[in-house]
This record gives sequence, structure tokens and C-alpha cells, in this order.
Amino acid sequence: MTVRLARAELGFGSQERAPYAINPGHSRGRLKPEPDSPTRTPYQRDRDRIIHSTAFRRLKHKTQVFVYHEGDHFRTRLTHSIEVSQIARSIARALRLDEDLAEALALAHDLGHTPFGHEGEDVLDACMADFGGFDHNSQSLRIVTKLERRYAEFDGLNLAWETLEGLVKHNGPLTDRAGNGIGKYAEHGLPQVILDYPAHDGLMLWSWPSAEAQAAAIADDIAYDSHDLDDGLRAGLFRLEHLKDVPLWDEILAEVDNRYPGLETPRRIHELVRRAITRMVEDVIGEAQARIQELRLLSAEDIRAAKGAVIGFSPAMAAAEVGIKTFLFEHMYRHEDVLAVRKLVAKVVRDLYDGFLTYPHEMPDEWADDLDDATSTTVHRRVCDYIAGMTDRYAIDEHSRLFDDTPELR
Repeated sequence: MTVRLARAELGFGSQERAPYAINPGHSRGRLKPEPDSPTRTPYQRDRDRIIHSTAFRRLKHKTQVFVYHEGDHFRTRLTHSIEVSQIARSIARALRLDEDLAEALALAHDLGHTPFGHEGEDVLDACMADFGGFDHNSQSLRIVTKLERRYAEFDGLNLAWETLEGLVKHNGPLTDRAGNGIGKYAEHGLPQVILDYPAHDGLMLWSWPSAEAQAAAIADDIAYDSHDLDDGLRAGLFRLEHLKDVPLWDEILAEVDNRYPGLETPRRIHELVRRAITRMVEDVIGEAQARIQELRLLSAEDIRAAKGAVIGFSPAMAAAEVGIKTFLFEHMYRHEDVLAVRKLVAKVVRDLYDGFLTYPHEMPDEWADDLDDATSTTVHRRVCDYIAGMTDRYAIDEHSRLFDDTPELR
């Protein structure tokens, strides 16, 4: 029996959606046209494709800050993505946005990350300096438009325009109106990976993304700050006593201790983390509502045309968040134990890159095929794509297979 639901039943005609939200019934479509799903909106369909993708499953064994050896209780890219999606949906629901689009973007935002966190990304970017560089945000676009090869009729996931737009503009506009790179892309221009996408000109790279995409982006920051606090405390990189001068955290910890004197440390940590998330989410919702009202934003296009992000922290919370990131940078990301591991994993990634570049047929057949007569740029990008898709564990196993000096990461 074929199930056919009315468009209103799918949420296309919901009266609850804000006028500035994305309307799934008015999607700009997909690069390769497909029939509408009878049971899902375009963004529900995109979310499902992302969850079932190979790249998403691999996030289970890709690290945030710690390598996978460190234990089962620390965040991976997968758990981080799930946590971001929960926060993004909460913000989207409060602002009457399309929750499914916000969730899809949250789940997809880290698909392009390399093994070993940002160290792996830095090494690949250096290796690819003469061949278009490497950037995990643009690599996410490459994965969902090219590298996933599961469907009979197209490469990638053939996601809706609004999902691709939000994914590529996770951190805001990439260019000015003339197409010149801005921000991190001002000096060298857009990443080659984005330029290689045939429809990149149509993604309005000069505008802000949808409110749903902005909700996913700020949810990423909230999750990072709160959960790196949790992981750092659990790993013993710093202690609760070190938080007495950290904005927001010091205030919340005092509240917890006043209400629950003598509370054991694991519960103190959990109360601190959950209250920090709540405080930041509520701040974002209140600030977004104020900006929307002040700017009189009445459509999704108004959101895109705004001069800045509409979904974000209040000035006070933004200042506190800078203090939080400064603390984490000094006490966690630059901790001597973390730096020691980063140095070791940098060797793993660089050795793999140089090894596969010299002997490309050491890669699986589907990666090594047709490289004999390929251009140097093609070979470099193929090796980069292959390594970027590895999990931490697989990268270590491949290094052990090819080299005799694989470092011990414990």
C-alpha cells in the first residue's frame, strides 16, 4: 500500500512557523531533480540521508580533542554532532524555525573533519598548500556533493539547496558581492573544493545563511564550550577550583555550591555543564527575538540580507564566551599532554600523505584507479580525500601497515 499524506500533514502548511523561517514547501530544490517524498519534507529527507551516510558513521571514531585511546567517556565527532543537533532543535523550536533543517545542518556540520581533530586538518592543509589547501567546512560540501557514492543516479547525497547553503556558510558569508573572499578567505580566496562544486555560484556565498543554519552554528559553539569543559575536567587537565575567574562558569558553580553544599564532584560537574548550556541557549533565544523585532525581519530573505548574524549571543554573553574560549585554549587545547599527542598524530598524517603520494596503489582500488595518468593536482586531492575520510583508528592501522615507527598514543 502506498502512503500518501497531504502536504499540510507534513508540516508544509503549518501556521506555527515564523514568517522568517525556511518553508520546506518552497525549497529551491536539488541539483538533480527528484520526485517529492510522500512522507517527508525535503529537510527530513536530507537529515535521514546524512544519518545513513558513511561519513556520518565514521564520526564515531574521530576525535574532538582526545584520541580514541583515552577512554569511552570523552566526546567524539559523532557524540558532539548529536549534542549540537539537540541544542539546535531547541533554539529552532523556540524561534519557530524549521527544526528539521536545523537538525540536518547540525548533524552534517562536522562530516569533513579529518582524523585526530584539528591537528589532522592542519597537517592536510599544509600538505595541500600548493593544490588548493584543505578546510573541513568545504570538505563537508565535497562529501555531500561528490565523495559519498551510494545512490544509483548521482554522486553525493543530492541535498536540498537550503541544506547545502547552510552547510557551506556554517560560519557566515564567504565572499563579498563581487565574489572576493572575506574573513579567512580574504588572502587566498575560496577553497578549491568549493570552486569545484559546479553550482557554487548559486549558493549566494556573499549572504548570511538561513536562521536555521545560524541556529546550528551557534549550537556548535555552545556544545563545544560546555562539553569541552566536561571532558577537560574528567581528563584532569584542570579542576573546578580553576574556574573561579572564568566568566559564567564561576557564577554558575557558585549557584550550584550554594544550593547543594557538599555535592560530590561528578554531580557538581554535571550541574555546571547543564546549567551553562541552558543559560547560553536562553540567552541566544532572547537575543535573537530582540534582533528580529528590532530589524523587523519578515522573511527568510530578510535574514539572508541582514548585515550580520541574527541568531547569536547577547553582547554580555559574547564577552563571557570569549573568556571561556580563552580559558579552554590555555588549559586544554594547549595543555602539554594534549600537545604531546598532537605532535605524534601529526607524524601519522604526514607519513600517510607522503606514503600514498609516492605509492598511490597502496590505497584501495576504488581510490587508486585511474591515477596512473592523472594530473599532480588530482593525485594530491585524491590522497587528501582518502586520508581525510579515515577514522583515528584506521589511520593508525594504516600507518602500522606501511611504517615501522607508528607512535604509541597512550
